[in-house]
Amino acid sequence: MAAGPWCLGTPVAPALLPLLLLLLLLLLGGARRLRRGRAGSRGCARGGRALLVTAHPDDEVMFFAPALLGLRSAGAAPAVLCCSAGNYYNQGEIRKKELEQSCCVLGIPASDVTVIDHRDLPDDPAVEWDTQLLATLVLKHIEAKNINLGLTENASSYVNETNFGPTSKEQPGPCWQPLGNVESLTVVLSWVVTFDAGGVSGHANHISLYTAVRYLHSEGKLPEGCRVLVLESVNLFRKYISFLDVLISCLLPRDALFILTEEETEQAKRAMRYHRSQLLWFRQLYLLFSRYLVVNSLRLL
Repeated sequence: MAAGPWCLGTPVAPALLPLLLLLLLLLLGGARRLRRGRAGSRGCARGGRALLVTAHPDDEVMFFAPALLGLRSAGAAPAVLCCSAGNYYNQGEIRKKELEQSCCVLGIPASDVTVIDHRDLPDDPAVEWDTQLLATLVLKHIEAKNINLGLTENASSYVNETNFGPTSKEQPGPCWQPLGNVESLTVVLSWVVTFDAGGVSGHANHISLYTAVRYLHSEGKLPEGCRVLVLESVNLFRKYISFLDVLISCLLPRDALFILTEEETEQAKRAMRYHRSQLLWFRQLYLLFSRYLVVNSLRLL
């Protein structure tokens, strides 16, 4: 049988190699350029609060470092609520200290880091946490930390007139339009950030957080002005292509996008290294290849 046009024995395939190489170089160059441009894309939001709700010590950096650093640079004063001590291997006390050290590197003081160590919220990938219990604890913390700023009459009018999301025709630039909205709205709103229904890794504890926060949101139990952002779970390919996912994330719909510069990614990796008890060989690989150390794409509930 004659060789088809895509067989390696024909001159067609070798001719494609330079084109594929050029495409790869363009992809690498575009992603790096977007990351360098990130440093000059920060807004000047004034005040506000943001609460990151995680399941275990190290979630804050393994999955949410871009959001934490981005919200902090936007003036949103992030705090962390970790809903277990990560005691699956009886290392709870060690991991609490590691969490504080990691958050310190990310610019979050120990006074803004809280760990819930409840016997009915065990660190266990096979256990779904009780929604009512978890929702009660999260809401209590939101109220205690004064996450809700309240809206003035003018501020409420401003929010009603603002198009939040990728469909607005007045938003600048395809990559930074959602981040621009986040930065402008943090002047008058506050944020709760957590996992989405996929939990990034499919961990039952992660998914339980989404279920509890979604319950608070759908039942109208969150204080007025609180908005909820959930971290997008992506497929396995995108999850492990590191900064190459920046271009993909910019092209796909989302409500908020945070991209770290190379320097900020190194900051996130320094934070992760304080979780010494968790730095097994496969997490070392995670630090090299995970897109969540570079980019966070989030959606509004």
